[in-house]
Amino acid sequence: MQNDKQLTELEMQRRGRKVFLLMLIFFVVPIVVVILMFKLNWKPNGASLGELVNPPRLLSAATELKRDDGSSLPAQFWKEKWSVVYVAGDCEKVCLDKLHNMRQLHVSLYKDIERAQRVLITTTTDVTSIKHDYPDMIIINQPTAEITHFSEQFQINTEDARVSNRLYLVDPLGHLMMSYQANVALADVRKDITRLLRYSWAG
Repeated sequence: MQNDKQLTELEMQRRGRKVFLLMLIFFVVPIVVVILMFKLNWKPNGASLGELVNPPRLLSAATELKRDDGSSLPAQFWKEKWSVVYVAGDCEKVCLDKLHNMRQLHVSLYKDIERAQRVLITTTTDVTSIKHDYPDMIIINQPTAEITHFSEQFQINTEDARVSNRLYLVDPLGHLMMSYQANVALADVRKDITRLLRYSWAG
């Protein structure tokens, strides 16, 4: 009887050690890994290649802005879909190349294509040829003074958004939350956006 009792106590001790080791693995090891990642500045391959706007920047309604057809921008414009935005002064070669990339990006979203919209903000007044090539893209191009003022909301660090050649991502709550430098590959931008669309309830 005594031997049975001792065996039971030993078994309970073994189980206690196992539980302790499991707790150590599940709670302590992840903390150590995070600390090492921070110390070594290591980032996993799935990390975003965009620059997070922190804190996210709520864009003004800017109802004085108008589209290329002269219609006013609705107050809820930024709160309908995810917006992939490009800002330019005069939309020339560099700008036109970026618009082509934006279309490729949009098409590659497949089933989520309706959840995103492409937006060009430019001071170019005659956008006839641009509209012909990209009829489903939203162009905001007037009045010039207001366009210049509004584009300042997209400034990252000290860059002028009109010449930075960045892509910007605005969420369906109207926040500028991510930007991509000109040298970020289109495929990497797509990875970020598809990941956001997959896990987001908005838009």
